[in-house]
Amino acid sequence: MSTERPHSVSVAGVVIDTHGRALLIQRRDNGKWEPPGGVLEREETIPEALQREVVEETGIKITLPATLTGVYKNMTGLIVSLVFRCEAADGTPTTGSETRALRWATREEVSELADEAYAIRVLDAMDAASPPAIRAHDGVKLV
Repeated sequence: MSTERPHSVSVAGVVIDTHGRALLIQRRDNGKWEPPGGVLEREETIPEALQREVVEETGIKITLPATLTGVYKNMTGLIVSLVFRCEAADGTPTTGSETRALRWATREEVSELADEAYAIRVLDAMDAASPPAIRAHDGVKLV
C-alpha cells in the first residue's frame, strides 16, 4: 500500500450567459481568475458539490443536471477536477467570502485573465466539449 497522500476531487461550474460569456471569479486567497468551484465534501454527491460551490462563490443557483465538459488532473497538487457547463437558474452574481471579484468574460478575455490550466477548462466548457476533454497540468500550464 502506498503512503502517498490520495488525490482530492474538485468540481467547477462554468456558467454561460445568453451572450456566450463565461462567469469567472477572482479568488480572494491568490487573486487568480478561474471558474467557481472547489473540493467535494465527504458526504456530498458531485451535483450537490457543484451547486454548493457555484452558489457560495457567485450567488448564482444553477440548473441541474449540468454538462460535463472536461476532466483535469493537477499533476503537482494531486487534484482531479470535473468541469461542467452550467446555466444560471436564479440569483444575481455577487462576491462571497472566497471571491474578490466576478466578471463575465469572452473567449479572448478568458485567455488573458486566467492561467492556461484554468483558461482551457473554461474554453472547453464554452465549446461544450463532447466527448469531455481530458487534460493534465502542473497547476499553471498544461503538460
